[in-house]
Amino acid sequence: MKYDAILFDLDGTLLNTLEDLCDSVNYALSQMHFPTRTLEEVRCFVGNGVRNLMIKATPGGEDNPQFEETFAIFKKYYLTHNQIKTKPYPGIMDMLQTLHDTGIPMAIVTNKNQPSVDVLARDLFQGLIPVAVGDNGVRNRKPDAAPVWEAMAQLGFHKDTTDLSRILYVGDSEVDAATAANAGVDCVLCSWGFRPVSLLEPLPHKAMIHSPRELLVYLQETGAIEGTGTSGIQ
Repeated sequence: MKYDAILFDLDGTLLNTLEDLCDSVNYALSQMHFPTRTLEEVRCFVGNGVRNLMIKATPGGEDNPQFEETFAIFKKYYLTHNQIKTKPYPGIMDMLQTLHDTGIPMAIVTNKNQPSVDVLARDLFQGLIPVAVGDNGVRNRKPDAAPVWEAMAQLGFHKDTTDLSRILYVGDSEVDAATAANAGVDCVLCSWGFRPVSLLEPLPHKAMIHSPRELLVYLQETGAIEGTGTSGIQ
């Protein structure tokens, strides 16, 4: 068995959260009478946590004397509006169910703030992913390795006694590739998320996948899971 556990990024990997993030950003900006942002601008801003998202979206960033108030409005609004348009990408739920049925441990590792992660994991993944590590305001965020090691610990794997090459991280951005490299774990990048393939291709990764089904095929080829029916999975 090549991999003993699989860790997933959330935004752009498991969930298409972009529109709800954009709407929440623009709600906060409009409340403060700042110019709003386009969907493509927000797409480029995500990946390093919601504070960094709002730093990039707010005129003047953290130097703006009204930044903290703007950020607080965003967090409060997003916590209750993060499932308006957000949904798993096609094929994700079938893929997760297949992996769950094999018994391979899974976790979410994301820079999204922990309260939002808890709500989304609970409501959208139906118990398929038992561990979800987000930004708790204390632990270093991705691309630091700390969130990966925390997720591993919650799954029962200690970083000092685990063969890190047997842990797989799946993400969609340069932050995810750097996170995997910093943690010493393997990385698979998916092309359906928030970054173009042209940006992903030069990054360190074991495989580039274009559908959730291709992750199952990769895991079968590496011996992480036994052959399973994948014909009905996108």
